[in-house]
Amino acid sequence: MWSGPHDANTGASRASRCHNRGMAEITQKEGTWAFDGEVLRLVPGRGRGVHQLRIEMGEVSIPLAAIAGVSYEPGRKGGRLRLRMREGADPFTQGAPDLPDAANPYSLQVDKDRAGAAEYLADAVRNALLLEQVPVDTPSDRYLLPGPPVPRVFQGSDGRVHFDGEQVRIEWDWGAEEVKKSAGPRTIPLSELERVEWTRATWENGSLRFVPKGNYVPMKGTHDPYAVVLWGLREAREIAQGALMVAAVSARLPHPSGGTPAEPARLTKEPHTPGEKREHDHDGLLRRLRELGELRASGVLTEEEFTQAKRALLERF
Repeated sequence: MWSGPHDANTGASRASRCHNRGMAEITQKEGTWAFDGEVLRLVPGRGRGVHQLRIEMGEVSIPLAAIAGVSYEPGRKGGRLRLRMREGADPFTQGAPDLPDAANPYSLQVDKDRAGAAEYLADAVRNALLLEQVPVDTPSDRYLLPGPPVPRVFQGSDGRVHFDGEQVRIEWDWGAEEVKKSAGPRTIPLSELERVEWTRATWENGSLRFVPKGNYVPMKGTHDPYAVVLWGLREAREIAQGALMVAAVSARLPHPSGGTPAEPARLTKEPHTPGEKREHDHDGLLRRLRELGELRASGVLTEEEFTQAKRALLERF
């Protein structure tokens, strides 16, 4: 299903084929990004040196409506693709702190000779966002991606966290402070949980904190019975387990907009008859062309941007 590493000539040939199919794809050491006009699929690499978080997260299918933007940042020895998610659309980015590039599944290190393919993919996603009029600056009122599957386990420096989809349970290890051991294990139903907070271990200890509803008074992580301490001794493991735990819990809590947890957006369209599809496509094409013309006339699009977007629109239809 997914292609392996290839040289520059093979990559150019593939880019041409993807262009004819209305697709864009790039494969690098950290993984493969493939965009079909509606969904951006991220597949992690399997080679040595690929971060544990990418591997454990596995393949991710991101609907266009969840994307706020994508950019290619060129560098002296290569570059990096970066994906920016719409606020509130993704439980993974909701509670995870800034991740190092090596761990961040929404970034991709690009070899210098593959810069063209990276820029092509970025342009394809940006054009699709424009054509579909995705409200990239407007927060989503529900999660458009599912959270990681449960159950999940997180091993901290002084305790272990279990999450089964309905409740969080914290059990203390021998290294926990006496105040935590005296308090005993903690079981927090989702109905009593306000949010989850993750602070990565850097120069200071980090923590994974489960904030309960009510009159909770935060305290130092080593003494807080609702927090597991992180020492950063095994950073890759802590990042992988921590990010996925935060995403799993966040996805099953009420959405930050105030709504209840929602099912992920459908990634497939409703079935329709061939005649209905042709009529819908024709009307949609005329409407989108008219909208593009208005954007050019108002100065929002340059002539070059208008021509590029129009070409992409005609290829899709």
